[in-house]
Amino acid sequence: MTNPSGISVHKSEDGAVVSVTGRIDAASASLLETELSGLISGGERAIIVDMGGLEYISSSGLRVLLAAKKNLKKSGGDLSIAALTPFVREVFEISGFLRIFPVYPSVEEAVKGKGPVG
Repeated sequence: MTNPSGISVHKSEDGAVVSVTGRIDAASASLLETELSGLISGGERAIIVDMGGLEYISSSGLRVLLAAKKNLKKSGGDLSIAALTPFVREVFEISGFLRIFPVYPSVEEAVKGKGPVG
């Protein structure tokens, strides 16, 4: 029995929070890609992906996140990750994505973490 993925977006003056729940796999990665691409083309520069309810992410999902991060970098923005569940954190560790993305324990911490990096 699989959980369908759920994606919701909350915009504020600090940027956009994209909450993902369930699973991001080959079938649902395109939904996430559409959502992130829309935010980026709409001018968002700070996007936080809240993964607190995410049970599984496939390589397709990882590719979508990496592409969104690259697109945001071109316009001076960045993509942060918040609230990784243990399984998803392990996938990020194994894939090396913990070194690529700023990762925060919660959305609140990610919002506070906005600012000059380096």
